[in-house]
Amino acid sequence: MSPQTLNGQRILVVDDEPMVREVVSAYLDREGFQVIEARTGSDALEILRTGKASLVILDVMLPEVDGLSVLSEVRRHSDIPVILLTARAEESDRIVGLELGADDYVVKPFSPRELVARVRTVLKRLQPGETGYERHDFGDLIVDGRTREVFVGGGSVELTPREFELLAFLCSSPRQVFTRVQLLEQVWGSSVDWQDPATVTVHVRRVRQKIEKNLESPRWITTVWGVGYRFEP
Repeated sequence: MSPQTLNGQRILVVDDEPMVREVVSAYLDREGFQVIEARTGSDALEILRTGKASLVILDVMLPEVDGLSVLSEVRRHSDIPVILLTARAEESDRIVGLELGADDYVVKPFSPRELVARVRTVLKRLQPGETGYERHDFGDLIVDGRTREVFVGGGSVELTPREFELLAFLCSSPRQVFTRVQLLEQVWGSSVDWQDPATVTVHVRRVRQKIEKNLESPRWITTVWGVGYRFEP
């Protein structure tokens, strides 16, 4: 896909530090994105209610309503992609954020170019026909890469964009074992230099909560202890 395909999409940047908003907005604008800025969590929620944003870059530490509360409220009504901005000392907040449904996180201080690359990666995978995955029918579980739909026992299951990417990638290579580092590279387009492999662990747990009947003995995504994860068809 050419970069121009994503141009014009609106990115909501939420941070109470004017300098952070200014730098991030400048880099996004340079890449052809439209930028909406918000200083507080309350402002962000008000903007999101209008449905004008395609993706949210959300700082965890915000006045009035903190970023995790904003994320939790957003996930009640929307699967819009959310990339968290967290301080290096806030590891627990990063884990909680992923469990609440964040698609990705970037640790402060961060590279603006890296952040823009993350934005492009997430948005590109949301484009019709850009998943690269086919429809997989495993009986009680159907994963349709073309429509980004998942069905369990005949009922539709809502996954965040990153959760869907993880499940679709695993089920496209049944029984193949992937390490957390490999999944970071293949699904997140990232590396351990930029992200903690615990990101994968949290997302696997979230996907299991949505597709598995027994979390103590998963049917579809199994753990290979000391190695990683595999999909059992």
